[in-house]
Amino acid sequence: MYERILVPTDGSDGIDSVVEQVVELAQVHDATIHAVYVINTASFANLPMETSWDGVNEMLSNEGDTALNRLEELIDGRVPVKRVLLEGSPSKEIVRYAKTEDCDLIFMGTHGRGGIDRLLLGSVAEKVVRTSDIPVLTVRVSSQRD
Repeated sequence: MYERILVPTDGSDGIDSVVEQVVELAQVHDATIHAVYVINTASFANLPMETSWDGVNEMLSNEGDTALNRLEELIDGRVPVKRVLLEGSPSKEIVRYAKTEDCDLIFMGTHGRGGIDRLLLGSVAEKVVRTSDIPVLTVRVSSQRD
C-alpha cells in the first residue's frame, strides 16, 4: 500500500517519536522513506544587502544536513532512506516533491501550536494538509528529546 513515504524534517527536537512510528509503518509495507529538509529561502529575504549569500546558503545547507543526519541516525538502517535537500517555501516544496516522486503518504510531525504562536509562526503541516492531494498523517512531536 505504501512504497514511498515522505518524512519532512525541520531539525526540531522531539522528532524521535515521529521516526519510531514511521519506521514501523515503513517496515510493515516494505517502503522507502524519503527524508526531506527544505531550506526556507523566504526566511533570509530580509537580510541586509551586504550579507554574503554564499555564507548564508552554506549555513542553511549545513543545518539541513544536520537535520537529515539526525533522522538517518534515528532510522538506524531499519528501512531504506533517500535523503533530499530542497530550497523554497517548505509547504510548497513538500507537496511538490511528494507529487513529483509519486509518494504514497506524507508523514510529518507537528508541534500543535495554537493561538498566537500559530498566528506568528504559521504551520507548515497545516498548509501541507490543506494543499496536498496525497494523504498526510501528522503526529505530534514530543516536547523533549530522550
